[in-house]
Amino acid sequence: MFTEYEIESMLEYPEVKEATITLKRDFLKTEAPYLEISDDDFFSLIIMAPTIGIAMADGKITLFEEMALNKKARKLSKGGYFMKKDPVIYAMKFLIKNYYNWSDKFMDVLKKTIKVTCGLDTLVQAPVEKKGEVNYQEYRQAVLHSPYLLIRFIASFFLENDEDIINQNHKVGKEEYQRMLLIGEKLELDRVPVFQMFCKTFQ
Repeated sequence: MFTEYEIESMLEYPEVKEATITLKRDFLKTEAPYLEISDDDFFSLIIMAPTIGIAMADGKITLFEEMALNKKARKLSKGGYFMKKDPVIYAMKFLIKNYYNWSDKFMDVLKKTIKVTCGLDTLVQAPVEKKGEVNYQEYRQAVLHSPYLLIRFIASFFLENDEDIINQNHKVGKEEYQRMLLIGEKLELDRVPVFQMFCKTFQ
């Protein structure tokens, strides 16, 4: 999961900042006109969008999923809000309510962020074989040789714990897995071999 300092650093890229502010303005105007949230915390909400999408893959969010989402959101919030209402958690409720009206716009900002911060287009290589199991040794080496920030994106979006990124036995429901593939496609991560191998570590 990203730290508040990493969130702050990514927002220093002018393209990311501009896209975030534009989406924030449109989202607040349409969904939450009285919501007060900083640019950093709204960008944290954008980072949460893939995780929210996977949680909603079966059409509902369970209490356990809500607790996990809140835990992630609280970690991303700038400064910490343990004694008062967390702005990212509060804003997340508005996004969940109309997620499918906003998901593509949130993904567009994320795609731009990944391209700007990771040089996504330079990471595209020959695709991994679509059939068969992933070679675990090759996968581990691919993770270790990939840009730090790219691995952080993948772990933050699709795993509960970052340290599980090299685990070869991830378990997930069919709906959640299909949603993960769809989100990877929207973010153009499906073009990157390490993400293709990552998807094959799921059962």
